[in-house]
Amino acid sequence: MDPEQPNAVAWRPSAGLEMIKVRAEVNALIRDFFHQRQVLEVDTPILGLASATDPHLASISAFMSRSPGQSGERFYLHTSPEFPMKRLLAAGSGAIYQLCKCFRDAETGRRHNPEFTMLEWYRPGFSLEALMNEVAELVKQLLAGFSLAVRVVSYRQVFDIHLGIDPFDVSDSELRLLAETKTGWRQDDQATMALTRDDYLNLLLSTCIEPHLGKDEHGQPELCFLIAYPASQASLARVKKDEYGQAVAERFELYIQGLEIANGYDELTDAQEQHQRFESDNQQRRQLGLPEVAIDKRLIAALAAGLPACSGVALGVDRLLMVRQQATSIDEIISFPLSLL
Repeated sequence: MDPEQPNAVAWRPSAGLEMIKVRAEVNALIRDFFHQRQVLEVDTPILGLASATDPHLASISAFMSRSPGQSGERFYLHTSPEFPMKRLLAAGSGAIYQLCKCFRDAETGRRHNPEFTMLEWYRPGFSLEALMNEVAELVKQLLAGFSLAVRVVSYRQVFDIHLGIDPFDVSDSELRLLAETKTGWRQDDQATMALTRDDYLNLLLSTCIEPHLGKDEHGQPELCFLIAYPASQASLARVKKDEYGQAVAERFELYIQGLEIANGYDELTDAQEQHQRFESDNQQRRQLGLPEVAIDKRLIAALAAGLPACSGVALGVDRLLMVRQQATSIDEIISFPLSLL
């Protein structure tokens, strides 16, 4: 860098002052929404010795020494505040929410930044339907300039509507052929691991279905709650049988104009089952050649001590602001994206 020309380096924020004010207004509205409902705001650590084991999430590591002269330990920047928040719930906090920064590796693009803002909250005693209603109420307040209808549709229904298949019954070979035909994807002959059934479903969902979700028949925005995912995609959610006798995850994702905005669960409270799922995740990571992630033993202990029956949701604030401002890139609504660090 030429010291005589310091202005040659881009230093201004990518978001304008008006956008910065809009974010401050939205943050204030969020806090007022939960204050009116007596939901407690909490603050939990960003750093942890454990992180999400989900093979589809990549944590960012940080090495830190506890004192001078000690060797560094691997810590993780959290992908969400879920684990410590559940420890608070098990300790008797009652309904809680948090508005915080989260971090995910290898997520950069028009809709992604590795550092992003998450709103996460948990409602003891709430059914998944009650939580969906609250999510809709909050989002309608934050997007007051939009007329937003609410649509609830199942995973099975959207695959039938857009692809003409039952995602629970279609054979693996038919699923792979459909993915290749509809998306142009081809498995590299040198690949060490074949895609799983869920990989094909996720590929078809993201490519062929998601762009249509959260839009009415005229292309106007609506709130579309996608429910009843395959049990294999339950993550930290309970599993139940649907009207067809099929095991499905008690979870939802909210879409607006093709953007995934929120992800909610009827939370799993069984410590043994959760530990088994974490172990299964790490087994899949080994098969995929991904690094294993330390299991959060303190979370498991909290579940064993007694997590109250509750529903919880994580909402991407940056993406919601993209909808509100009709932005085409996340860089328009955050001050300093990765490209300006």
